Amino acid sequence: MAMIKSALELALERTKDLEVDEAALEASRLRQEGKRAAGHFLEAPEENDLGAALKAYGEKQRSAVRAGMYEVLAAQLQLPTNEMSMAKLDIVAKGFSAISPSGAGILGGMGATSDKKIQALFQQLSSFFRQFLDDMKNVEEVIRKQWAPKIREKEREMSARMGQEVRLDPMMDPEFSAFYKQNVGGVRQQYQNALDKAKADIQNLMGIEAR
Repeated sequence: MAMIKSALELALERTKDLEVDEAALEASRLRQEGKRAAGHFLEAPEENDLGAALKAYGEKQRSAVRAGMYEVLAAQLQLPTNEMSMAKLDIVAKGFSAISPSGAGILGGMGATSDKKIQALFQQLSSFFRQFLDDMKNVEEVIRKQWAPKIREKEREMSARMGQEVRLDPMMDPEFSAFYKQNVGGVRQQYQNALDKAKADIQNLMGIEAR
């Protein structure tokens, strides 16, 4: 009777000739450590020195660690929903400055010039985000004013049918909601495209390869 091989034996046979890419595993581990360090920094920036955390690694390790830090910081660059959501922008800018080519001690034609450009970009982003909030508010006001007569007419019709005063939330009206989303969404997409371009510029200045 032929021997029945266990699942473990079969698995070992299939993988015995596979070579483990130790370098890739190490890079992945270091990237995750960089992400954790950036997360701690965002939670408590006064207690965590991101630049010092990066420099604690050897020169050969810093690239992967820095890439992980960058990924977490870049994820914070989102269009704001209100003034409070902009509160972290200064902290994120501080984090980018700490791991910028000059802050990380990386040479090769970037250095201080790159850091200054990054700081300038963040100053522009602050104004950009405030303009976005203003424009979104203005667009919403214009839409609501434009539709106010239609909403009031619907309220009168419903009040007459129901025999009591009715007040409608415009967003509950399908026609208004569709028009609102189309116009607000269009403005938002224009800003998102500009933000994506700014993030690409930052990534280029940071010397981080796209994944």
